Parts: sequence; structure tokens; C-alpha cells
Amino acid sequence: MKAHAYAFAAALALIACQAPPAVQDANAQDRSAAAPTRGPDVIYVPTPHETVDAMLKLGEVRPGDVLYDLGSGDGRIPIAAARQFGVRAVGIDIDPRRIAEANANAEAAGVTKLVKFRNEDLFEADFSDATVITLYLLPSLNEKLAPRLLELKPGTRIVSHAFPMGDWAPEQTVQTPGGGVIYRWTVPERGR
Repeated sequence: MKAHAYAFAAALALIACQAPPAVQDANAQDRSAAAPTRGPDVIYVPTPHETVDAMLKLGEVRPGDVLYDLGSGDGRIPIAAARQFGVRAVGIDIDPRRIAEANANAEAAGVTKLVKFRNEDLFEADFSDATVITLYLLPSLNEKLAPRLLELKPGTRIVSHAFPMGDWAPEQTVQTPGGGVIYRWTVPERGR
């Protein structure tokens, strides 16, 4: 299963998406002044809803948390966190089409006061106020992000769907109902 997941992820990495100009123009209000100039690193593959629930459980999401979903796609993880726990949640995605879709989904779910989506490059975005980070990226992207994640406040929980974080060993690994795997880390105190 793990080899299959890595092969699938590698194939996804080869496909880059770029929004057509009409979609970009229609979503201009959803982008920050520093909208990304490059395309996505991976093709969008949605996290199954049962995995979303398992990720929120593993991340011990609770009232008062601030959740960031890096590579948020259609927004299902931030929306679920806001609906289930009343937390503030932020989705970051480089693809303006995903941002438009996520905003529409948040509107339909009635959580626009709690959930925001930002069209940004997750490697440049500020997510320093996070208490929980979720992601579903490729192993190489997780490894590239790891140093920034380790700079977050000690105690910040990080949950990854499908892929580990290089040399940073997870403290928990959980099989999901659909046969996948999720990993959890907690940002340690400085100097540990």
C-alpha cells in the first residue's frame, strides 16, 4: 500500500494545473496582493471525509484552536473543523480555482465567519498563529516544510494524510477507516 501511495504521489507531482484567465479574473478578490506566481506542486486529490474526521481527532482539535490546512483544496478540513469544533480555520492553496471552490463550500456550510481561504504559496505564507496544522502533500514537500513547522509554537499539533515528514519521526501513526494512514507530530519545546 505504501509503495502504491508513493507511486501515485509521484505521478501527481508531474501534473501541474494552471487556472484559465477567466477563472483567475473572477477570483481576483480572493487573492492577496502577493498572489503566487507559480502553479501547484501536485494535482488536487480530495481527502476522504472519514479521513478528515480521523485527522481532526488525531490532532485533538478543540475550541480555541486555530487550524491551518496547507494545500487546502476544496476546504473540507477547515470547514469540518469550524463546523465540528467552532474553531477559526484558514486554508492556504496556490490554485485560485480551489480557493473559489473552498469559499463556495464555506458559504454553503454557513462557516464564513470562522473560515478563511488564502490564495498563497504555502512555502511563503504566514501560519505562525496555528495551534493545529493539517496537510496532504508529497513526502518531498513535507520535508521542505518541516523546518518551518518546527519553528511554530511548542505544542502545535501537525497531522499529515498519507505521508511522513522525512527524518522527523511521527509520535503517532493511525490507520484510517478507508485503509489509508495519517501521522501526527507535536512541535517540541526549543532545544529538544
